[in-house]
Amino acid sequence: MARKKSLTPVNDTPHPSESKVILELIQYNESAYSKHEDLPISELIANIKAKQVNWVNLDGLEDKSIVQKIADHFCLHTLLVEDITSDHQPKVEEFDDYLFFTLKMLYRIEEDRIDYEQISFVLGKDYLLSFQEKEGDLFGNLRDRIRLDQGRVRKKKADYLLYRLIDIIVDNYYSVLDAIGQKIETIEEDIYQNSIEQQFKNIQKLKKELIYLRKALYPLRDAMSKLIKDESGFIEPANIRYYRDVYDHVVHLIDSLDTYKDLTSALMDIYINTLNTRMNEVMKVLTIISTIFIPLTFIVGVYGMNFNTEKSPWNMPELNSPYGYPIVMGLMVLIVIGMMRYFKYKKWF
Repeated sequence: MARKKSLTPVNDTPHPSESKVILELIQYNESAYSKHEDLPISELIANIKAKQVNWVNLDGLEDKSIVQKIADHFCLHTLLVEDITSDHQPKVEEFDDYLFFTLKMLYRIEEDRIDYEQISFVLGKDYLLSFQEKEGDLFGNLRDRIRLDQGRVRKKKADYLLYRLIDIIVDNYYSVLDAIGQKIETIEEDIYQNSIEQQFKNIQKLKKELIYLRKALYPLRDAMSKLIKDESGFIEPANIRYYRDVYDHVVHLIDSLDTYKDLTSALMDIYINTLNTRMNEVMKVLTIISTIFIPLTFIVGVYGMNFNTEKSPWNMPELNSPYGYPIVMGLMVLIVIGMMRYFKYKKWF
């Protein structure tokens, strides 16, 4: 089974497991298999054998001395070690005795946040080095397949192992994008039901996630393109087709990413249009209410002048009528009813 992944959100305080350094050595060929864990770096290096695939996996890059000892044993370039221990965009570099490849490994965790880590690979003749920032990964099933001799891994060399690891990482990108697609649908439904400020924040957060994925996928496409054109001899010609398949997956992921980017932009338009529509509805109601009260205000204003002098020929005799008040109130009610019927006839509401 896969080792449990830490659920620490991006940019939060590191989880204690992230500072733990774990060394693992898996050795195999078609007829033999062995696994070494929790060995000191000197003993682990001493156990590396020729004529077998030696997969050295390091979880935790805080102890630079361990990374440096591995680098010294395999004669890794100083700049390469710097790329391993620092955040870097996906890329591939060819050296005389090995091939370097780095990319982002993504997870989907609680609260709809993408957790990630940088993982770097160094491919040599009989070995593959993998450097991870945190404890835990996506390779548990592959480890079991190697141990049980299932599939082609035990029959192939280290370049095929590198392909399988990259393929697993890229496949998990689909899970991340699927989760984003579901989130887009949820936000769209919520916008139509209730355009609250929280939906705007969710859209902005979604746009940031897509920007991060864009930064991870586009350089990865370029790195995979360079990898399938490899002329260094570290990747066997028969295995190039597997790497080309991963490249096709990355291209498909980029297409999906662009689609989700357009959908997210459409979400913002829907949000703004919904707000404008609701604002127009409110303004329409207020306008209707104001229009209804205009003639009522006029009537009240007229009878509030109090020009009731018996000597004036222009007096207001209805003020002295015992039925003046109910007549005026009834007139006002009839005006309201008439205007409401007229608005209804015009389909203004």
